[in-house]
Amino acid sequence: MSSDPSNRRDRVRALVREVLEKTAVENAGQSDPAPEHVVVNSLKAAREREFDRDESSKSLITEDDLRGLDEGARLRVRENAKYTPLARDIIRDKGIELVTKSSRSAGVKVHTVAIGADHGGFAAKEEIKKFLAGLNVSVRDVGTNSTDAVDYPDFAHAVARAVGEGHADAGIIIDGAGIGSAMTANKVPGVRAAACYNVGLARNSREHNGANVLSLGSGQNSVEEMQEIVTAFLSAELTEERHRRRVGKINSVEKQYKR
Repeated sequence: MSSDPSNRRDRVRALVREVLEKTAVENAGQSDPAPEHVVVNSLKAAREREFDRDESSKSLITEDDLRGLDEGARLRVRENAKYTPLARDIIRDKGIELVTKSSRSAGVKVHTVAIGADHGGFAAKEEIKKFLAGLNVSVRDVGTNSTDAVDYPDFAHAVARAVGEGHADAGIIIDGAGIGSAMTANKVPGVRAAACYNVGLARNSREHNGANVLSLGSGQNSVEEMQEIVTAFLSAELTEERHRRRVGKINSVEKQYKR
């Protein structure tokens, strides 16, 4: 038997292809059973996944990291990730799409953020503050400062005022669902608050609607998900003229009701 490493690698690759082809033949003509869905709440069920598996914490992707992925699956990986030769073969043969997780601080458009939360959002607020510091963003914390019960409108108002009066470039508010805080913030002149539960909504709220305050729900997203939403929100901006024109109409409506 040849000891040539290149010959051994070719044989391993051929074996992998044979297994993949055999699996495809065995599954031909079989209809997949209807997937089971466990709905925790409607907001989480509606959230779209941007990848099927997250391996972005690893610097080296091996064949074990790809085990169980379907053809055409989306795999999130870190920038400059390395791959074993067999992993590269599987990625190519199964058409796996690689979704690169970009650097956290890439493209952040703001310098200062006012942040606030009620008792339900306090723990998440403390984590988001650390995250913002890692993005080199200056943070203005308006409270609350414990898990003692408080009223969310007080802190949503404080964040909105900081943004409306020009003391912060953007605002972040966290309560249980994010909805009540958005309603409160939008009463403050010059504020356009958006409750966002995924990256797509956060980016859209900035690029299309010129949102300057983001409200989050501690009962709707994990801290990691919130971090991704915050990054998308702070990295996007209103640039296209058609969207600027429409936001101008929002401002015109506001002016009609100012006393």
